[in-house]
Amino acid sequence: MMLDGKIAVVMGAGSGVGRASALRFAEEGARVLCADIRPEGIKETAAAIEAAGGTAAAAECDVSKEADVAAAIEAAVAQFGRIDIVFNNVGVPTPRLGAKLEDHTAEDFQRLVAVNFGGVFNGCKQAVLQFKRQGGGGAILNTGSVAGLVAWGGSVYGATKGAVHQLTRAVAIEGAPFGIRANAICPAGMPHTNFMAAGGLTISGDAREKMVENVGATHPLGRPITAEDCAEAAVYLVSDRALNITGVLLPVDGGYVAR
Repeated sequence: MMLDGKIAVVMGAGSGVGRASALRFAEEGARVLCADIRPEGIKETAAAIEAAGGTAAAAECDVSKEADVAAAIEAAVAQFGRIDIVFNNVGVPTPRLGAKLEDHTAEDFQRLVAVNFGGVFNGCKQAVLQFKRQGGGGAILNTGSVAGLVAWGGSVYGATKGAVHQLTRAVAIEGAPFGIRANAICPAGMPHTNFMAAGGLTISGDAREKMVENVGATHPLGRPITAEDCAEAAVYLVSDRALNITGVLLPVDGGYVAR
């Protein structure tokens, strides 16, 4: 029970890495506020947690709007009394799979920045404010990307994730005197998630499985990265076992960036 007694807010909990992490946090003893822009997804996640004997609540949240993020954190505090963990698992993909820099419209750019970077900024800010109000520190976890570590995965998308990485390190340093830790996980390509589907990858069946296999083959370990892989890393980084770990950008990539 690595998170026994902890209160966690998980953004993007309606599917993918967010759902897998919310479920694992609950399995490890946390009470979880599931937040997402899609209400049906968070209701399903919260119901799955409660069906397994855990405790969860749901809050609709558009992370690009600071008022929504503040309201989600306030809802967790109102229901559970405090928060200990905020997982800013947010992000939208390059609007058209394979789009180059010059293919992006101004609207594409603004959306990527507003959600991928702005959403993490809002989550970090509101987490820090609440942690300072209640005292005792806390753990912030952000979802970065291998695309923010190397030039891979779309120019503007990668730039927004690079900004997330730098923000993570800055929050780690600013928060350290208050016992606030900040880290990020940096997944590699995950073609079997709803995130990739939003970028135009809509294949299914055998073709989808072949795509997953091909992506896995690009990693030295030879396996595709799953939402559950990310959730396991997330559990550790937000737990007290990582009390002396902050400012870390942890690749979950099968060794991709180590080449």
